[in-house]
Amino acid sequence: MNAPVTPEVAQKILADFFAEWVQALDLTILSIDAGHVLVRMPLGVHLARMGGIVSGQALAALADTSMVLAAIGNCGEVRAFATTDLHTQFLRPGVGTAILCHAQVVRAGKALVFTRAGMTQEDDNKLVATATATFFAPQP
Repeated sequence: MNAPVTPEVAQKILADFFAEWVQALDLTILSIDAGHVLVRMPLGVHLARMGGIVSGQALAALADTSMVLAAIGNCGEVRAFATTDLHTQFLRPGVGTAILCHAQVVRAGKALVFTRAGMTQEDDNKLVATATATFFAPQP
């Protein structure tokens, strides 16, 4: 395991290793430690769907990206984690200034990493969506 991943290092990992369309979400890593991450996604018209609520696609991408970052924080290094399963539950329309995603590693085995996330509205802390994912973790 390498040195702990800081929010600044995680932000650089996001910029260097994630697709441009993920970077277009304008995510900010607020905190990260061994197996936990808190990510902020500001809301705007580019993420809104009919009715002015955040699109489910943006929430799923936020969750997937945050859970990968939690896995990176857990192992302490960048790996080519591959999403093998992603399940998202949309609980209420997301509105306001931003969505916060709290993601954590539930269990990290030799080949698979199991994660979960909760997404809340920044303005009132209401739960908008939850997600779980499994990642294949290639050995370095």
